[in-house]
Amino acid sequence: MEVGIRGYGAYIPRHRIRVEEIARVWGADAPTYKRGLGLREKSVPTPDQDVITMSVEAARHAIRRAGIDPAKIGAIYIGSESHPYAVKPSGTVVAEAIGATPEIHCADFEFACKAGSEGMFVALSLVKAGQMEFAMGIGADTSQGAPGDALEYSASAGSAAYIFASTQLVAVCEETYAFMTDTPDFWRREYQFYPRHGGRFTGEPAYFKHTLSCARGLMKKAKVKPKDLRWAVFHQPNGKFPAKAAEELGFTSDQYGQGLLSPTLGNTYSGASPLGLTAVLDVAKPGDRILMVSYGSGAGSDGFIWRVTDRITKVQKLAPQTRAQLEDRPIYVDYGTYAKFRGKIRKLTE
Repeated sequence: MEVGIRGYGAYIPRHRIRVEEIARVWGADAPTYKRGLGLREKSVPTPDQDVITMSVEAARHAIRRAGIDPAKIGAIYIGSESHPYAVKPSGTVVAEAIGATPEIHCADFEFACKAGSEGMFVALSLVKAGQMEFAMGIGADTSQGAPGDALEYSASAGSAAYIFASTQLVAVCEETYAFMTDTPDFWRREYQFYPRHGGRFTGEPAYFKHTLSCARGLMKKAKVKPKDLRWAVFHQPNGKFPAKAAEELGFTSDQYGQGLLSPTLGNTYSGASPLGLTAVLDVAKPGDRILMVSYGSGAGSDGFIWRVTDRITKVQKLAPQTRAQLEDRPIYVDYGTYAKFRGKIRKLTE
């Protein structure tokens, strides 16, 4: 039985802050950050936006493309490192909002930046096992970065949702693969407001080791080479890492460029590679094959190979497309507004 994606959707906040504005406040050199991180700006969630509200928007777009009754969705798994509640699930709120309750299984997933692909993997597997007709996996984040830290230039917000099924697919899952080790490059302990990272350690022994190993293992398992694939999507902590990984694997900019959103969007963490995949599906043609590899600190990568079907052309314009959301009347804010939106101005007693 073939299983895969029946519907997909994305959501990106309209508010943005430019790299130059963050650098101005901290007396940093904006060109250095723009070149070093390959970033121009990042999305900023407003005070009434969080992982739940963004997940609802992306889920509704996915339902529209899937053309199903949401009450038939058997599971919703939301992967994030910024769930709004420490003790209360995001999934039940999203399920209620889209009309998928009460006969549904919900869980919130965590695995740093790859929590979204983790939810996708489990939802896909449940459908493949015949446990349910439809299951949804969501990756969403309102990422945190300490004031003045390098993460503040990239920690952004967005969401991507996928409905998995075995009928009327827009993309068939041909193969999956996972690669994990205990590599503590990025973490946030309980009660800490901002995450910490290992600086340059996050590159070669963390991101590149896992991303490249997962991609190579996946292609070996599927018996394909880069030339056999039309598109490639990687986790995007910044604009340079995914491009470097893609080129080291043998992919061209024509293959990975469409899914590379980070120069404008910043790093949506759990939603990064899932969002990149939505941008590729928006323009993909029947027969295209897509490699997707996520990355999560701690550390690990999930890999998927998708084969696009004829149905893709019927659903691409049924919901807002990803790059169109990036370009749709962005609202630029100054650092003070950004700090207020993100709760960076805190009482000394907190």
